[in-house]
Amino acid sequence: MELDKTSNHKIHIDKDVFEKLKRLYIIAITTIAVSIVVSQFIIRDFLNDQQNDSAIINIAGRQRMLSQKLTKEVLLISYENDLSNRTLLRENLKNSLNLWTKSHEELKNRSTDLNISGTNSIEVSEMFEAVNPYYENIVKASQNIISALEKNDNLSTLELHEYVSIVRKNESQFLILMDKVVNQYDLEADMKVDDLRGLELMIMVVTLVLLFGELVFIFWPSAKFVKKVIAKLLHSESEALKLAADADLLREQNENSVYELRKLNDLIDKTLLFARVKTDGTVIYVGDKFSQFFKMSRFSKGMYFSEIISTRKSERETIDTILSSNNNRSGWQGEVKVTKKDNENAWLEMHIIPFKGNYEKSEFLIVASDITKRKRAQIDLENLTNERYEEKMNQQKVITSKIIENQEKEQDRIAKDMHDGIGQMLTGLKYNLESVNPEHTEKTIVKIEYLKELVTNIIKGVRTATFNLTPPELGDYGVVPALVKLTKELNKYTDKQVVFYNKTNFDVRLDSLVEINIYRVVQEAVNNAIKYAGSSHIIVAISHSEKLLSIIIDDNGTGFNEDEMKDKNISEGMGMIFMKERMKYVNGRIFINSSKENGTRITLNIPI
Repeated sequence: MELDKTSNHKIHIDKDVFEKLKRLYIIAITTIAVSIVVSQFIIRDFLNDQQNDSAIINIAGRQRMLSQKLTKEVLLISYENDLSNRTLLRENLKNSLNLWTKSHEELKNRSTDLNISGTNSIEVSEMFEAVNPYYENIVKASQNIISALEKNDNLSTLELHEYVSIVRKNESQFLILMDKVVNQYDLEADMKVDDLRGLELMIMVVTLVLLFGELVFIFWPSAKFVKKVIAKLLHSESEALKLAADADLLREQNENSVYELRKLNDLIDKTLLFARVKTDGTVIYVGDKFSQFFKMSRFSKGMYFSEIISTRKSERETIDTILSSNNNRSGWQGEVKVTKKDNENAWLEMHIIPFKGNYEKSEFLIVASDITKRKRAQIDLENLTNERYEEKMNQQKVITSKIIENQEKEQDRIAKDMHDGIGQMLTGLKYNLESVNPEHTEKTIVKIEYLKELVTNIIKGVRTATFNLTPPELGDYGVVPALVKLTKELNKYTDKQVVFYNKTNFDVRLDSLVEINIYRVVQEAVNNAIKYAGSSHIIVAISHSEKLLSIIIDDNGTGFNEDEMKDKNISEGMGMIFMKERMKYVNGRIFINSSKENGTRITLNIPI
């Protein structure tokens, strides 16, 4: 009794030591992990900041190039006598001035339009104040040149000389001061790099201290503890040898139990499919129930086990392979198919157990149970599952072919619109441009007005084609502005009343794929109402809660029967399938309620 108390006390102490080591190890690993994560966040933040600094330096450097380009274009305009070339140079000057002023103001105020966040330092702000007078003089002089040329392109070099002189006079000083701005940006970026080096050194020191503490307080005590455990294992080995000697004595006692085992063998023989087989597959003994199951009254000496349980060669070879592969005494368990003498198929769940028989010879005990009914039910279930799978795959093939067909139709429609509409207008624009004669001023003015109208129509056509593909509002502003644009366009180009309501002022941006699929489903529903239902009024209403976005499309059309749609291979039915597939893709749900008396209501619920 005293020995048991001592053993329990040792086990309790070992458990406490392991728990303590585990806690210390978790703390050390967690601390190192936290330091690594923090350092990664700091480095990533610095890299983002460094990337921002690089963008700022590039833009500041570009400002110097743009100022030189601006000066060059001013000089070219002042010396250009050809009217058409001067007009082209004036437009180039206007574009350069817009880009130069926009970049300067956004660089000065650190605008997010150029992806440069943060604020300028005091030194940089002061430098911008110093450069501002020269910048404004250049801007005003350039604007005056542009305004003067827009009123009269025939101005002489002397008439533009005053403004050109202002640009040339201020441009050199602007370049000098912008050089200082670029150098200051570069200096500030270098200072940030120096700060990061110091921070990295501090993180490295902290990590080394943590590793040293882990070595002293965790690994060294663990090594001592393992050494102690090994000593205990060696002692246990000597105890085990003693127990082995005692086991030999027990073996003699076990032989006295053979008589009882024989009785048990008789019981198994009458209740289970039981057999004893040599390692080469020949039968030693077959139980009564085994003989009854396979309808064998007797078996000859040297008969193989596989010959008893099957009449087919392939099944016999399978059984022989299983027996021959179990000579390593690993045993085997599994299902086998057999054929009885009357050609009736059956399935057995078989256990093959290696053991030492008489005279220490290796044998197999084979215990089996009849699982024919269960296996046949399983096969029937698998066949049914395969049939359903094939049916689903065939349906998917139909959907895929319809998608491809609709894509081809859409591409043909777009190509036709481009050729018949925009293509013809561009051809007319080309011919009219070729027919312009500058010598006939009045006719030229009339043709130019016509060309303006023609270009406006071309722009409208391009915008309409672009909108039919994917509206720019969808990518720029989200699904709500895109749906607003859709309803307005349909009101404009059709005789239907399409109304959009944002009941809860939903303006949250979703994932781009989710927004695209929502837009396409609503577009499909509204188009179906216009094309097939004969609707005159269509309402698209959107509302949301904390976790759900709901869109309802109501129309006063003729409605339809969804079950009839499924049985017909028509485009309306495929449209409904496409809508359901898109909603399934975004984890949403679609509900369709339609009748010939009340029209159709389609409800979309999308998690947000």
